Amino acid sequence: MTLLNHRAEGPAAAPPLLLGPSLGTSYALWDKVAPELSITHRVVRWDLPGHGGSAADLIKAGATVGDLAGLVLALADSLGIEQFAYAGVSLGGAVGLHLAVHHPQRLSSLAVICSSAHFNGAKPWEERAALVRREGLAGLAESADSRWFTAGFTVPGLVEDHRRADPEAYAACCDALAAFDLRERLGAIAVPTLLVAGREDPATPPAHLREIADAVPGAALVEIPGASHLAPAQCPEAVLTALRAHLGGPAGRGMEVRREVLGDAHVDRAQARQTPFTARFQDFISRYAWGEIWTDPTLSRRERSMITLTALVAHGHYDELAMHVRAARRNGLTPEEIGAVLLQTAVYCGVPAANSAFATAQRVLAEEDGAGG
Repeated sequence: MTLLNHRAEGPAAAPPLLLGPSLGTSYALWDKVAPELSITHRVVRWDLPGHGGSAADLIKAGATVGDLAGLVLALADSLGIEQFAYAGVSLGGAVGLHLAVHHPQRLSSLAVICSSAHFNGAKPWEERAALVRREGLAGLAESADSRWFTAGFTVPGLVEDHRRADPEAYAACCDALAAFDLRERLGAIAVPTLLVAGREDPATPPAHLREIADAVPGAALVEIPGASHLAPAQCPEAVLTALRAHLGGPAGRGMEVRREVLGDAHVDRAQARQTPFTARFQDFISRYAWGEIWTDPTLSRRERSMITLTALVAHGHYDELAMHVRAARRNGLTPEEIGAVLLQTAVYCGVPAANSAFATAQRVLAEEDGAGG
């Protein structure tokens, strides 16, 4: 079976995230967003039929959004992805809504960006499909900037993607948009859902996203000032911020892991001591140390504790060592295993360093024994 052209980025073991494009664009729409998301996710972005590198014959006249969703599921299946987070723009967002309604077991979360549960009725899309089948895409591409971006902004590569798209496949996508209307089914969506609206979007104004947010239980809505229809290309930082928060990004997940490893009491004390001067540093620790490194499944927490103990001894950070001896116990290391790690440091970090480390560890372990008794 011919699959949608796609690009995969990020660790193979990371949570999967599929990114869907807007009509007339390619997966390059996500160029300023996908690399950042791939730090914490296995990101797979795909091209619509007849767009970018996808074959035009993957779609036929009279196609539906359900047909496109089926192609996305076939792609996920081919990559061994059973369940995934999904984010899509415009037509890509409609695919996400269809998946959430008809294949909810496949989604872990949904983000609908500059899209709608309906696209202003069938007639405009039927007329556009007829125009493209008759005249091709060159004329329509000339107006892409005004439909996609605010005045004075453009992404030439995306406009060129529009111009180079296959007219028949583009028209079939228009057929899908003409037939799409999920307004009556929105209340059935149960996956965590984010709606992102471009405040200056003429194609799918914020009211369209508000309509979805009002109907989907527990949905969140973000409006991006200054953004038009292709928000990921025009305002990537704002889209990234919204998606990271929605996806349980590094800061949120990092704080959870930090508490699991270091304990609530330690983290509560650290937060109580936080000041405006130290706030960004605390966020840095949660986001990167705990949200990206400690959450990487390549190494177990036991292994990470052993590495951390060694590094702290090597640099003489004995206050931090005390904290991580406690963390090592919480991560499942026995006192004997901690002692073996410290003995190893005597060989490679020096006897004086190991001597101080043993003293610190012995104090901490004695305190734990006393607390337990």
